[in-house]
Amino acid sequence: DPARLAAVGEAVRARLLADPRARPLGGHRADLFIVPGFVAAQRCRAMIAASDAAATPSTLFNDGGPTTGIRTSSTHYFRAADPLAAKLGAEIDALLGLARAHAEPMQGQRYRAGEQYRHHSDHFRTEREHWQRERLRGGQRTWTAMLYLGAVERGGATDFPRLGLSIDPEPGLLVAWNNMDRRGRPNPALLHAGMPVAAGTKYVVTQWYRLGEWTQSG
Repeated sequence: DPARLAAVGEAVRARLLADPRARPLGGHRADLFIVPGFVAAQRCRAMIAASDAAATPSTLFNDGGPTTGIRTSSTHYFRAADPLAAKLGAEIDALLGLARAHAEPMQGQRYRAGEQYRHHSDHFRTEREHWQRERLRGGQRTWTAMLYLGAVERGGATDFPRLGLSIDPEPGLLVAWNNMDRRGRPNPALLHAGMPVAAGTKYVVTQWYRLGEWTQSG
């Protein structure tokens, strides 16, 4: 539903433009914002510990294409009742003006030296097989919010090549972007990658939102 997607995008964009903490970086091609110092370092360290304690190899949507080496991180799925996730989720919801009912389960990702997530987009491609399941679980993804939990010794930037933008990890920095364009269509300018970590370990928390209410079934 492009009209509904466009309306969500515009509402969040207006909210972020009015927030003095948020800085727009996407220019005329994309709605992308950063919020430095969104979370204090002590809370970031607690979320790093939680991710380390329960991380498993990250997965991909598999449509029959190559998957080897595309995403080599580890992922921890935070429980909704986890106090760390509940607090952070409420803060991101308030920042974006989106309801928790539209949020997917919050994920923590860990990238060790040599690990990466090659260039990809967060929106669902409706011609692909996985869309028949995802349309029943809340439909298209609207906004992505990604929180860096720490700095990285070398490498690990988030690269947006079509925007000419590369964002280096720093503790507590939140990056948020609309996966749709102003017409409510998937925005190809939001192609991005988690570049390989050269030294150290990269930790992020990612929160995706759907157009409809998220449901595990479907």
